[in-house]
This record gives sequence, structure tokens and C-alpha cells, in this order.
Amino acid sequence: MQTFLDTHTWIWWVTEDKRLSSSAEALISSVAPRQGVWISAISIWEVAKKVEKGQLALDRPIRIWLDTALAVPGLFVAELTQEILIESCELPGPFHGSLADQVIVATVRHHRGRLITKDEALRNYPHVATLW
Repeated sequence: MQTFLDTHTWIWWVTEDKRLSSSAEALISSVAPRQGVWISAISIWEVAKKVEKGQLALDRPIRIWLDTALAVPGLFVAELTQEILIESCELPGPFHGSLADQVIVATVRHHRGRLITKDEALRNYPHVATLW
């Protein structure tokens, strides 16, 4: 089963932020060297959008930060395919959703993976496997 990181989880992992739970950190540390961990390509957009809106401050320019954050060993990017984009608009049940969350959940579901997230709304969504 592929392990996906929500955008905040990815940011906290690569910056060694203490907000990453110890169980999430242990799982990522265990899985990344063997199978790798994944992010949806929409997470790249989400980071850039948060920087643009002043919701996220980085220690270096966005392009350099992203180049570094995407080069972490064991990290892979799941591309946005037609299937994933359509599925993001057809998620079952009520979905609380931001655009990025819809695409992340659709990506995880498409790959039959699990999502590491602190986001309580995503953890309570019954149509995607989550961990924290």
C-alpha cells in the first residue's frame, strides 16, 4: 500500500517540524527508505499558493525551497491524471473540501493508498484510509 503525505505533513517532515506526530514521523521514517512516500502534485501548487497568500513563510525563495523539498530521498510525486482529476469531482458522500484536499484524496484513492494527515476532516472522511 502506498503511503501519501498531506501537504502539511510533507512540509513538517522535510522541515523537521515538531508538529509532526511521533507516530507519523516513525511511519514515514520506516516507509520512505523501503517503499517511498508520495505526495500529490497538487501539494506543490498548495505550498506555492500558501506562500503567495502570506499563509506560509519559508526560509528561502519558493522555487529553491520546492527543489530541496522534492529532492528528499524516498519522496515521490504522483502526477495529476485525467482519472484523478475526474475522481476529485466525484468523491462519494459529502466532502468538506478545498480543491487541494479533493485532489489529494482522489489521488490516494486512485492509488489505493493511505494518507498521513493531521486534518481532522480528512481523518473523519470514511472513504479514504488515514493515519496520524
